[in-house]
Amino acid sequence: METPTAAAPEDPGLKRDIGLIGLVWASGGSIIGSGWLFSALLAAQAAGTAALVSWGIGALAIIVLAFVHAELGAMYPVAGGTARFPHYAFGSAAGASFGWFSWLQAVTVAPIEVMASLNYLSIHAPWVQTGKNHLTAGGYALAVAFMAFFVIVNFFGIRWLAHTNSVATWWKVAVPLVTVIALAATAFHGGNFGYQGFAPFGAKGVLSAISTSGIIFALLGFEQADQLAGESRDPARDLPRAVIGSILIGVLVYVALQVVFIAALPQSAFAHGWASLTFPGKTGPFAGLATSVGLGWLAVLVYIDAVVSPSGTGLIYTTATSRVSYGLSRNGYVPAVFERTTARGVPWIGLLFAFVIGLIVFLPFPTWQKLVGFVTSASVLMYAGAPLAFGCLRRQDPDRPRPYRLPGGMFWAPVAFIVANLIIYWAGWDTLWRLGVAIALGYLLLGGSALLGLNPRTPHMDWRSAQWLPVYLAGMGVLSWQGGFCSTGPASAASCGATDAIPLWWDIALIAAFSLAVYFWAQSVRLPDAETREYIGSVEVIPGG
Repeated sequence: METPTAAAPEDPGLKRDIGLIGLVWASGGSIIGSGWLFSALLAAQAAGTAALVSWGIGALAIIVLAFVHAELGAMYPVAGGTARFPHYAFGSAAGASFGWFSWLQAVTVAPIEVMASLNYLSIHAPWVQTGKNHLTAGGYALAVAFMAFFVIVNFFGIRWLAHTNSVATWWKVAVPLVTVIALAATAFHGGNFGYQGFAPFGAKGVLSAISTSGIIFALLGFEQADQLAGESRDPARDLPRAVIGSILIGVLVYVALQVVFIAALPQSAFAHGWASLTFPGKTGPFAGLATSVGLGWLAVLVYIDAVVSPSGTGLIYTTATSRVSYGLSRNGYVPAVFERTTARGVPWIGLLFAFVIGLIVFLPFPTWQKLVGFVTSASVLMYAGAPLAFGCLRRQDPDRPRPYRLPGGMFWAPVAFIVANLIIYWAGWDTLWRLGVAIALGYLLLGGSALLGLNPRTPHMDWRSAQWLPVYLAGMGVLSWQGGFCSTGPASAASCGATDAIPLWWDIALIAAFSLAVYFWAQSVRLPDAETREYIGSVEVIPGG
């Protein structure tokens, strides 16, 4: 059998310049982005007052996944960690697949944040968008300028990025908190919580809202600290704190926003029920609420934040995309040119490639709403690789120092895998078949790199250890097709092609059973311990100085 290619001992081109606050703000800045501007409205439309339950379920799901990532990130402080954990556990075929999922979600986030900013800007600059919120030629030019700004900041290196993002994140946290306090003090109507009953669209509305209304999308981003692990000064101490702390901050902010949003709604907003909540003109949810209750100054603040907050998130995801492609190249999956760095330690080829692909993304996904479900599904599919790798690496690499050890980890890992698959399933069949097309395209691109020999680290594909992967991907597609979830939610009469052959609750049981079968199958065919340690190479936890 061909000997697997060992991971390089270090990431010599990267600078370990980022501390705890920088890591917290990297994850926190990614969590608090355009989601706060839209998710409260979309969640209320999908589930009514029961959107609060949706946020609670979504928060628990993300926290479970975050704890799994915290242990792995501290154990293996490497650039692009989420793309490399499955590689260590299952070899190159699985590693390349989850690496593609990781890159796919990262490269699409910056465009979606730019779209959020342009949507709000168009209120005062109507030349940016058409009446259907599609970009005009001038709007596309402005989108190019936003994306170029992200690239320029990144070229100055990780230290400058950390300082820039920290300033932006303080603002991004402050404005939602000011919004919560101002609306709670000015217009809090407790009776709104009982309108049309607590859950007007039933359990299906509650579950659908988690994936389709922006709830999971809003809470994504905790893994950004993992992506920057190779540039952390003290990953052993700082990574677990950054991952867990950032998600707790995000959950508190978003739940508070949902409460005050529902409480501040005027009666006119309910004229046609929860599913048809509207605001005059193109005003965004919180800007519209602020205007309706006489808080013009708050509306202005929200409009300003609609540029600052998404831009901060787009900035850090541009960074993450280049680091993921850097990690993929070091594992031999993509051309070796993606490892080239500047004198400041910036993977500049990956940065420019992310810029180009980001501009292309604007074309098939011209609005925020069209892109959010796709990004959510790709992100959670990426997250699903960590619980699988977690269970294996506990056995394959038992003696490695674990600065953070998840209590009951061998129980929580399969639970986290089930949770990830439920979130994917709830996104709806019309979202998942499009994701399937993107996955197939990725395999063509990765295969082309290997056939043309564009990376000297030709990996052994380890097909035996990835035998479960095609069954997993196809099985999730079939279950989604036979289920009853669509991206439009149960309040919509539009069909997405799902057959609705599997009743609610039975579908959840089937997803759980299927997930457990795949999980334990994957554990049973994991790489031999010696091969895993060879893939890991000389990655060490860097002590604090």
